[in-house]
Amino acid sequence: MTITEKIIAAHSGKESVKPGEFVYADVDVALGNDITAPIAIHEFQAAGIERVKHPDRVVLIPDHFTPNKDIKSAQQCKIMRKFAKKHGLTHYYEVGRCGIEHAFLPEQGIVVPGDLVIGADSHTCTYGALGAFATGVGSTDLAACMATGKVWLRVPEAMRFTLTGALPRWIGGKDLILYTIGKIGVDGARYRSMEFAGPAITALNMDERLALCNMAIEAGAKNGIIAPDKKTAEYEKDRGQRPSRNVASDSDAHYAQEFAWDVSALSPQVALPHLPENTKPVEECTDIALDQVVIGSCTNGRMTDLRIAAKILKGRKTAPGVRLIILPGTQEIYLQALREGLMEIFVSADGAVSTPTCGPCLGGHMGILAEGERALATTNRNFVGRMGHPKSEVCLCGPAVAAASAVTGRITHPDEVVGK
Repeated sequence: MTITEKIIAAHSGKESVKPGEFVYADVDVALGNDITAPIAIHEFQAAGIERVKHPDRVVLIPDHFTPNKDIKSAQQCKIMRKFAKKHGLTHYYEVGRCGIEHAFLPEQGIVVPGDLVIGADSHTCTYGALGAFATGVGSTDLAACMATGKVWLRVPEAMRFTLTGALPRWIGGKDLILYTIGKIGVDGARYRSMEFAGPAITALNMDERLALCNMAIEAGAKNGIIAPDKKTAEYEKDRGQRPSRNVASDSDAHYAQEFAWDVSALSPQVALPHLPENTKPVEECTDIALDQVVIGSCTNGRMTDLRIAAKILKGRKTAPGVRLIILPGTQEIYLQALREGLMEIFVSADGAVSTPTCGPCLGGHMGILAEGERALATTNRNFVGRMGHPKSEVCLCGPAVAAASAVTGRITHPDEVVGK
């Protein structure tokens, strides 16, 4: 079996499972946010269910429209807050104590290797970087899980991506996943497991792996996953709230498709409007002018990302006419960036630094685009109207390209700003 199949089997009380099989699986972590959780709570209550099955396994994180941008968003968070208190949920974290959900849960060790995780948010696939099976579900699925502790799902077929070669300068997990999506398309892994392996993957730190698995859904995947290794163990050592269950694919595991790419000559990648599959090397995009640059989100708001951005922005200014918005992923990341002097670099570069929030990524707040404006963002989606007006545009990239582009006012290779 593959690593995904093994985790699903273990949580379904089965010795083995096969692609296409339907199972009813135990859930270790069930996640909701301030957009999706209130819907789940409504369905939970409408069904007449009195108690959450496992109060220590449900995680509610207010992060999308928070700090509350208006009365409606405040009401959404109030629903979560009251529900968490009523049912004694272990994992409810208020604004000022948490951050963006998919940055916060790994940081706090709430998800550990071998877990089965569902979340009423499509980017729940992020936790595959820890060697967990993690997938997004609808709010009604979350309601059912809160009531039963289980989820009903179909075992996905698997795809294996083996990436080799030494990673070039500026290349990270975001570039690797954009390159992959560009190769197979936004439906190329539809309801499949994307398993990543090879020397280029093991070379990534955990922040980079989380960024890579975060965007598996942008290829239509059920989940993205990387087998745990020494780096995973080191990451979990002082934070994991439960014992890890390290799992790896068998040597004779079956894959519906396999890909092998040497990425040693890969350039930083940019996804142009209006799909993540519309990827090009940054060198082919340098005539594209920008109105806004966003560095943050559940994809690239971690310490590694902020350090890369600060390295490029130090001693430089944001180009006239460009707005630079920086969103640390969690409160802990925010504090660490302060301790390392990164915040001074960002503010001195004329960047606007926000408390952790999903904000502009989904067109929520803290950086909405007007008609005709174009943003370059380290976020994960660039659909029509994703960040504001339907006639605005969003381009996607990693933190190095974003920072360099903020300095020049157009999409730019980092080497152009800092030299080779």
